[in-house]
Amino acid sequence: MHIEDLLRTLAPQVLGVLARKNGQFDACEDAVQEALLEAALQWPHDMPRDPKAWLTAVANRRLVDMWRSESARRAREERVSAMDADHSYQPAPEADDTLTLMFLCCHPALSAPSQLALTLRAVGGLTTAEIASAFLVPEATMGQRISRAKQGIQKAGATFSMPPPAERKARLGVVLHVLYLIFNEGYAASSGSWLQREDLTTEAIRLTRLLVAAVPSEPEATGLLALMLLTDSRRAARAMADGTPVPLAEQDRSLWNRGQIDEGIALLSSVLGRRAAGPYQLQAAIAAVHSEASSHDQTDWPQILALYTVLEAVAPSPVVTLNRAVAMAMVNGPAAGLELLAGLDDALGRSHRLDAVRAHLHEMAGSFPEARAAFLDAARKTRSLQERRYLLGKAAKLDSTGP
Repeated sequence: MHIEDLLRTLAPQVLGVLARKNGQFDACEDAVQEALLEAALQWPHDMPRDPKAWLTAVANRRLVDMWRSESARRAREERVSAMDADHSYQPAPEADDTLTLMFLCCHPALSAPSQLALTLRAVGGLTTAEIASAFLVPEATMGQRISRAKQGIQKAGATFSMPPPAERKARLGVVLHVLYLIFNEGYAASSGSWLQREDLTTEAIRLTRLLVAAVPSEPEATGLLALMLLTDSRRAARAMADGTPVPLAEQDRSLWNRGQIDEGIALLSSVLGRRAAGPYQLQAAIAAVHSEASSHDQTDWPQILALYTVLEAVAPSPVVTLNRAVAMAMVNGPAAGLELLAGLDDALGRSHRLDAVRAHLHEMAGSFPEARAAFLDAARKTRSLQERRYLLGKAAKLDSTGP
C-alpha cells in the first residue's frame, strides 16, 4: 500500500482514538492533520513499525501542545494536567472507530450539507477542493462550511459513541450519502492525473461492509454495497494503460470482476422486495442490468430506462435526469435524449458531464459540429487530466472525420 493510501486509511481511525479519549472534535481533527503532514514528510525515509501507533502518538502530542499554548493555558490547564503523562510510542488500539466517527460527523445539530462535508473531510480524507467540486461550490465556501461544522460538533456537546438505535436510524441517510460520495470520487476522480482512485473506492466498500454488519436490517445499506461492488467490478476495463478512459460501450467485459458482480447481484436479490426500493437499490439494479449483458448491444436499455424513470420519481436530481437522457436516447433515439437535456443547464451548467453527454448524443445523431463544440466545452470544464485528454481527442477526431 502506498504511503498516501495508508495515511488516508489510518486518518479516521486515529481521529476516532483521539476523539473518544479527549473529546473536542475540532481540536482533535486539527491535531490529526498536523500528524498526517509530519508522516508524509518522514515516512518515505523512516517508516515506523506500527504506523497507526506512530500517528496516534504524534497527534496526541500535537493536541497537548495546542492545549498548552499561551492563549489557552488558563482555560485548559485542568484538562491538560488530567491527561496521561506518557505520550510515548505505544501499540495502537485494535478497534476501528471509523463507523462511530461517521455517525458523530452526522450529528443532528448540523445541517445536512455540513454533515456531508465534515464526514467527507474527517472520514473520507477528501481535500476541501475535492469536496467543493462534489458540491459544485467554491473552495473557500466549503472551507468555511467545514470549519463551522467542526465548531458545531463541539458546541453540541457530542460524545464519541454510537448513537442509540432510533437516532442511528435518523442519521443513516447521511452516512449512506457520504459513503456514496466517497466511492464516486474514487471511481471518477474530479481532479488530478488519474481517472480513478482505488484507495477511495476500496475504503468506501470497506466502510459500507462495516455499516451493513451494524445495520443488517436496512435494505438501502445493502443496496449501496451492491451498487459499489457492481460498479467497481468494471475498474480494470475502464482505462487503457496510459490512463485514457474507455467508455462503457467499448470496454472489454472479460476484464470485469465476476466475483464482485456475483456478490453484488446476490446482495441486491437479498433485499429487493422487502419494501419499496430506495435509490441505492434502484441504482444497483441498473448496474446489475449492465453487468448481466454480454455486450453493449445486448444491454436491456428499455429496462434501464424504466428503472431510471422510477429512480427519478423516488429521488429526483439533475444527475438522474442526465443518466435517464442517455437511456432515453438508446431506446427512442438521440433527439429524445437531447430534449431531456434542455432543462439541465441551470443545474449542471458548471459540470463537464452535461456537455459530455450532449456531445455524445449529438454524435449519435450525426450532428458533428455540435458534438465537437460540446466535447470542447466539456474538456474546458473538467479538472481531470485524463478526461480532458479523452474529450479533446474526441473533438479532434470529429474535426478530421466530420463533414
